[in-house]
Amino acid sequence: MTAIEPLHGREIALVDLLDRLLAGGVVIAGDLTLRIADVDLVRVDLKALISTVGAAVPSPWPDR
Repeated sequence: MTAIEPLHGREIALVDLLDRLLAGGVVIAGDLTLRIADVDLVRVDLKALISTVGAAVPSPWPDR
C-alpha cells in the first residue's frame, strides 16, 4: 500500500482537482446579509451539496 502524497508543493490540473472533489462530494455554505445603519434588510443563507451521481449514489429524481 502506498501513502497518499500531500498536494502541497505539487502541481495539479484544475480538472483533476475538481474530479477529486466531486468524487467525494463538496459542501458549500455561506451567509450574505445586506445591512444599512445596523438594520438587516436582506439575508441569504446558502447550503449546497455537490456530488457526482453514479451506481453507488443514484439520482434522487426518477428517470424520464
